[in-house]
Parts: sequence; structure tokens; C-alpha cells
Amino acid sequence: MSQLEEMQTFVRIVEAGSITRAAEQMNTVKSAISKRLTDLEKRLGVSLLKRTTRKQTLTDAGQNYYQHCVRILDDIFEIETALGDEHTALAGRIRLAAPITFGLMHLSPALRAFNQANPDIIFDIEFNDRQQDLVAEGVDLAIRVSNLSDSSLIARKLSTTRLLICGSPDYFARNGRPEQAEDLLYGHVKLQYSNVTNSWPLRGHQGDQLSINIPAALTANNGQYLLDAAVEGKGLILSPDFICANAIRAGTLIPVLVDQLLQKEIGVYAVYPQTRYLSRRVRLLIDYLRDYFAERPDWQCPQD
Repeated sequence: MSQLEEMQTFVRIVEAGSITRAAEQMNTVKSAISKRLTDLEKRLGVSLLKRTTRKQTLTDAGQNYYQHCVRILDDIFEIETALGDEHTALAGRIRLAAPITFGLMHLSPALRAFNQANPDIIFDIEFNDRQQDLVAEGVDLAIRVSNLSDSSLIARKLSTTRLLICGSPDYFARNGRPEQAEDLLYGHVKLQYSNVTNSWPLRGHQGDQLSINIPAALTANNGQYLLDAAVEGKGLILSPDFICANAIRAGTLIPVLVDQLLQKEIGVYAVYPQTRYLSRRVRLLIDYLRDYFAERPDWQCPQD
């Protein structure tokens, strides 16, 4: 049996939920499917499924192998279909990774619109603020809001987001509103995002570059949580405007030291591995997202 046939059999076993149902769907006997699975596990040298008389569950290796099999089979189907007609409707699975807040606030509406136009696309999305290994985790495409440094990835810039230091009116009433970068060193606290550097790069009143590190009142790994804490007056945040724009418009947050902040923007990118075949459905999704976020009207906000 070819590796492709092994992949197809394994995917059918997983999606059917049992070897018996997979055999029925493939119009063959249960013993033949069971032997194919045993031979596959023996060839790979790992256990792919935990089987009992009542149920089957994927091992970690099985989950990883399943994700790769689905992607490869989808790609083969797409390539063969595209050879016949480049204008064929998009179909198949896209495994996507995105940061939580950006994903829920801004990416989700874009994906729903794309899916409405391409209903045969199946999205498998993981919203997570950690930086994932795209190859190891079988991710087709990731959205990253950062200054990229990983040369093993290919990146397409979708947009930019502006960084702003913000506090609530109540916070400034109690602690004073800073007019110069140096003012932050006296009586101010911040709400720290745990995945970024602790210091804030600012220009001092004499034009010198400063790295300001003020005490953290709390630390969290989610931007929406920090935003809510800032609105409640718990401290200052350094936030991308895609998170804080609505609060600034509502007047519940006020940006400060806008001209003194040295790093004013970071990019929003679609990234994928260099070694990854980029399917037509993923290529067109990237183009769609680039057009969708070109003007970023939903997170432009008033400046100080």
C-alpha cells in the first residue's frame, strides 16, 4: 500500500470514529482496515490511536499525523482540481493560528466574510498568544502582530497598528497626567503584557533616548484583560490601537506622550513556513486579508 493510501485510510478511521465504521465507508472488511492501521503504526514506529472496546482516541503523535495528513490530502485534491480549472471554487481545510484579541476583534469578521464567499473552505483556527512552531504544529498560516525576526518564515504584511500609552481619566486624576517621559518615573504604574519587553522606549525632554521601566501593578498575557484593567484605573498600558481605539473614542482611555514614544508602529503579518507548499486557497486568503485590512478603519483612533 502506498503512503498516500495509508494517509487516506488513517484519516477515514479518525473521522469515521471507529475502524468498523471506516471499513463500512470504504466498502471493505474490518480486518483489512485494522491491518492497515497496524502496518502504518509499525512503519512509523509510534502508536497513533488508543483503542478500547468502546472508543478510540488519538495519541499526541496521532493528532499531529492526522493534521498533516488532512492538509496533504487537501493540497493534492486542490492541485489536481486546479489543473483542470483554475477558476474552480475554493475548497479544503485551512489551519490558522492567530493572537487572541486581534483574532476575535478583527480577524473573525474577515474570516466570516471570506467563508461566506467560499463556503467549501473549512477553517481550523487556534486563537493563542504564544508564538507557535508552524511546521511542528501543522499550521498553514499564522497572523502575527510583531516586529518579525524569524528568518525561517515568509511574511506578507497585511497592515500596521499604532502603539499608544494610555490611562483612564480617573487614573490621571489620582496620579497626574505625564507631560514628559521622565514624569513616568514619579508615582506611575503600568499594566504589563507578559510576552513583551518590560521597558518603554521614549524620548526625553532634552531629546535623549530613554528606556523607561516603571513598576508593574499587574502582568497578564492578554491585551483585552489589560485594557479592561486600564479602563478601571489600575495603571497605564502600552497598547496597539487595534485594542484600545474604541476606549479612546469613548473617552474611557486617554493617550499620552504620543510624540515621545519612539516605537510608534508594529506590523500585522500573515506568515507561513518557507518549506510549506502554499495552496491556492491560502494564497487567496492572504490576498483577501491584505485588501480587507488595507485601510484598517475599524482601529484608527484619535491622536493626542
